[in-house]
Amino acid sequence: MEKDIKFFTNGKRIDGRAIDELRNIKIEVGVFKRADGSSYIEWGGNKIYCAVYGPREAYPRFLQKSDRAILKCRYNMASFAVEERKRPGPSRRVVEIGKVTQGALEPALLLENFPKCMVEVNIEVIQADAGTRCAGITAASVALANAGIPMKELVPACAAGKVDDKIVLDLCKEEDNYGQADLPLALLPRRDEFSLLQMDGDLTEEQLEEALDLGRKGCLQVYEIQKEALKKKYITEDVPNE
Repeated sequence: MEKDIKFFTNGKRIDGRAIDELRNIKIEVGVFKRADGSSYIEWGGNKIYCAVYGPREAYPRFLQKSDRAILKCRYNMASFAVEERKRPGPSRRVVEIGKVTQGALEPALLLENFPKCMVEVNIEVIQADAGTRCAGITAASVALANAGIPMKELVPACAAGKVDDKIVLDLCKEEDNYGQADLPLALLPRRDEFSLLQMDGDLTEEQLEEALDLGRKGCLQVYEIQKEALKKKYITEDVPNE
């Protein structure tokens, strides 16, 4: 749905960014003592926690796979995370985002190392401001690394979209609500393959190619932020006390 909003002023977007500019991103690693791995991400106005448990024996046992662990992803948005109080409990959207998060992360994990086991990822959105699924996948990937789950690579995620007939990176709330298209992506950087690609809205073939290219560049920027967050965590821990 489009609304009478002026999305661009003097070449800048409604929040002052360039078309290829991400919102501010901050990632912290190891924020929960009782989880095997955890992270916290602030991405624009989004505030999201992620906790990882496992690998441990899969339960109930009929879920066990003899040749690999199963990955279980739970995404939840707190009732106070949005402007109008959200109805508590699971919704169709919440279940869908949990499924696509699982699909985005699985190709990066060596789940075959842990037959009959389960790895649980819990994503809790406490403040939402557009792009929570990409921010959640990004945070979950870092939390999995913090848990010591063997991984082929980290999984950064980012959205591109179309606003006022222009392709832009990392949609803000107004662009997400009233823009013309939204394209959430998750990238496997070493393989240069997408593990998540969804689209809401209409894009021409040329616009889709442009959005994929811009989204890939955004994911690679997020990838660097993920790596820096992990380095900061472990370099700090390795420094001896004076």
